[in-house]
Order: sequence, then structure tokens, then C-alpha cells
Amino acid sequence: MIVLVLSLLLGLQPITTDLYLPALPTITQGFGAAMPQAQLTLTALLLAFGISQLVWGPLSDRFGRRPVLLGGTLLYVVASMGSTFVTSMEQLIVWRTLQGVAMGAGVMCARAVVRDLYAPTEGARIMSKGLTGLGVIACASAPVGGLLAEHFGWRAALMALAVFGALALAVVAWRFEESLAQKNPRALEPLTLLRTWGQIVRHPTFWAYTLLATTSYGGLFTFLAAGSFVFIGVLGLSKPAYGLAMLTMSLSYIAGTFICRRLLPRFGVRKTVAIAGACTLTAGTTMGLLALAGVQSVAAIMLPFYLFMLGHGVHQPCGQSGSVGPFPQAAGAASAMSGFLMMVAAFFMGGWLGKSLAASPGSVLPLTNGVWFWSVLIAATAWTLVQRHGEVKVPPVRMVSEPTP
Repeated sequence: MIVLVLSLLLGLQPITTDLYLPALPTITQGFGAAMPQAQLTLTALLLAFGISQLVWGPLSDRFGRRPVLLGGTLLYVVASMGSTFVTSMEQLIVWRTLQGVAMGAGVMCARAVVRDLYAPTEGARIMSKGLTGLGVIACASAPVGGLLAEHFGWRAALMALAVFGALALAVVAWRFEESLAQKNPRALEPLTLLRTWGQIVRHPTFWAYTLLATTSYGGLFTFLAAGSFVFIGVLGLSKPAYGLAMLTMSLSYIAGTFICRRLLPRFGVRKTVAIAGACTLTAGTTMGLLALAGVQSVAAIMLPFYLFMLGHGVHQPCGQSGSVGPFPQAAGAASAMSGFLMMVAAFFMGGWLGKSLAASPGSVLPLTNGVWFWSVLIAATAWTLVQRHGEVKVPPVRMVSEPTP
């Protein structure tokens, strides 16, 4: 049951970002919006997602994971319903921002729950199972979104998010039991919170795994944010065909999570991450060189990106579990800080993509150069910081955020 709960909570992120992407060009044209404004429907959501986790994390350390999950998923359903009935791009951005706030509760708590229940190494394996479920949801998101947008209009695609949110809310309400054994009554005190965050950001293991997860997500975000405009607008794919391309990408990611679970017992976390880093760098470099050589085709982008997603299926479970591993008594705060940094990177990348896509309407280079850039950073992180600081050492003493008897 815990894997199902994790899959639904983690799945809030890909379904919110992926399902509406096939409809985004139509929404942009229908509202007469500019390209940067269209990108803001994604980047504003992700920035709100990142910032909100800094609030949800300490709240969950103070009151427990269950009440935060119930409140957050209920808010997600409301925001999804609101986005369905907008009459302007500005309204859509507002409701998508609120969706991001709500989504932060689910994804942040999912990472914290893994740390509540499992030791760091086992946590990476359990997180990989939950992220396999995320991959299955991601597989369905873009094809379903493409079909809904093609046959029923873009509002139907946005309504599907409310349906998924209601399902997640029902599962949490009926089957999820509180995972936090001991709530921290001082978790929301400003000085305690600042000391806890200070301890987190000074920990080299936190940075090693957070940067691994951040750079890996940066590559995926680049593909997602630019993909619909490149594949539909530049390469001429239909919305359903684009959805199928996204499905095959997600299948590659699922394969990566299975590979992760095979490699971890044999090689350990650090060597597994190093192997995946080689796959990532090969993928990004191949994609970038083909585009610079003038090869603009679906295959020239998708084939290397399959290899990138295999590596992503290793980097994310290892990065997300490793970043909270040293903080058993402040898993919510550590998860929140890690998630916040991931989304800040995505926000700035989204701003760059909006300008680059507008300046190069017939080119694939904004997508390919972006993925290449992130692949270099991923490999550098995997081969340096993770190798030096990747051993998760749990402090034997009480965290500063714990109450003093």
C-alpha cells in the first residue's frame, strides 16, 4: 500500500506538468498569448511548487504527514477545477500557481514518508518503486492529454487533473496512516527552523544528492517545457503522436528505475550513480551534436533522450532519498529544501526557454542545447560530489530542531 500511496503522491507532479502539454499550443493560440506567457503556466506552477514546500515541510514535521496531505490534495482538487473554467491566460496562470502550491504538499510528504519508514539505502530502493509508479502515470499523462485535447478540447485535459487529485485524496483519506513516529512541537518556531535549515544546507551529503536530483530534473524539465512547441510546431507531430512520444520516453524512465534497483545491491549508491552519469552525458552530447550538425528529426532527439531517461531513473531515486537521508528528525524540512532548489532551477530554465523559443521559432536548438547543458552538470555532480560526499551518515545525536526535554 505504501508504494501505491507514494506513486499517487509523486505522480501529482508529472500529471500536472505533462497532461496539459499537448494542449498548450492550442491554449496559447486561443487566448492570443505570447510564448513567454505560455511558459509561465508551467514555470509559475513549478516556482510555487518549490516555495510552498518550505512551508509544507516544517508543517508536516510539526503536525504530521497525514493532515498536510489531506489539506494539500483537497486544495489541488479545487485549483484543478478552477483552471478548467478560466477565460484568459492570466487566470490560468493564477490557478496553475495554486496547483503548484498544493502539489508541493504531496510530493514533499512522499519523500519525507520514505525517510520516516526506511533507512537511507533501503529508502533509495523504495523510492525507486514509487518513482516506477510515477513513470506509469507519466506514460499515460501525455497520450491521455493529447487525446482529450484533440477530441474534447483543452478544458477536458485540465479537468482530468481534478479527477486524478480526487483519486489521490480518497486513497490518502482511507488508507494512509501517519508515518511520523514523533512530531516536533518546535518545528515551526522561527529560530528553531532557521537552525534546522542551517544544519541542512551545511551538510555536504545534502548538497551532493540535491544537486544530482536538481540537475537531472533540469534536463527533464527542459524537454517537457520545450517539447510540445518543438515536436508539434517545428517537427509537425500531431497532438496524439506527441503524446505517444512522451509515453515512450516515460517507458524508458520506468526501465531506468528497474535498472536502479538491480544496480544498487551490487554496486552501492555512489557507483550506481556514476554509471548512470556516463549514460546521461553520452545522451546529452549525442543530442546536442546532432542538432548542431543540422539534423532536425524526431529520432535525432528521442533516441538519445531515451538514454537520458534511463539515467534519470537512477539519479532521481538516489538523489531524492539521499538528500533527506542524514536528517531522520527533520525529513520534512530537508525534503522541502531539496524540492525548493529543484524548482528554482526549473523556474530560471523556463524563463530562458521562453525567450529562446520565441527567438528561434523554427529550431530545435533551445531544447537540445538545454538538455546537453544539464547532462554535463549531471555527470559532473555524479562523478565528483556524490563520490566524495555520497555516504549517508545519520547523526547519532539529537537534531537541533528536536524539543529539549
